Amino acid sequence: MEKVPMTAGGYDALEAELKRLKTVDRPAVIQAISAAREHGDLSENAEYHAAKEKQSFIETRVIELEDKISRAQVIDVSKLSGNVIKFGANITLVDIDTDEKVDYQIVGVDEADVKAGRLSVSSPVARALIGKTVGDEIEVTTPGGHKSYEILKVHFG
Repeated sequence: MEKVPMTAGGYDALEAELKRLKTVDRPAVIQAISAAREHGDLSENAEYHAAKEKQSFIETRVIELEDKISRAQVIDVSKLSGNVIKFGANITLVDIDTDEKVDYQIVGVDEADVKAGRLSVSSPVARALIGKTVGDEIEVTTPGGHKSYEILKVHFG
């Protein structure tokens, strides 16, 4: 069973979503299905079909979250150190072509948010950064095109 690396914050977010789905969303959709059934003929009842579709989405997401939580490998970033880039690292890069500086943290897949500076560990940029140190240059093909970066800073915590 393949472990899913994530930060403690990412793990907490998954648990919170799972709890909300089970305690709020699931009971609400069951109530909506019950109310839609009272309207009669189910074959032409749009409310019923919409509620059943939402129920299917919720149940699928619950299974997905339970699976990820069971395989979670929570990494305490505050206990990491060094100058080699690995999961949890905070990195400052400079775009070699534009001199634009960007800050990223390498996080789990479910925690990624590029606009917030959180790169998925499986993203092309993060994969190119893993194992590198300050002063190294990387070249990577991103959805926005080919990019070259120099690593300016690496820290943890």
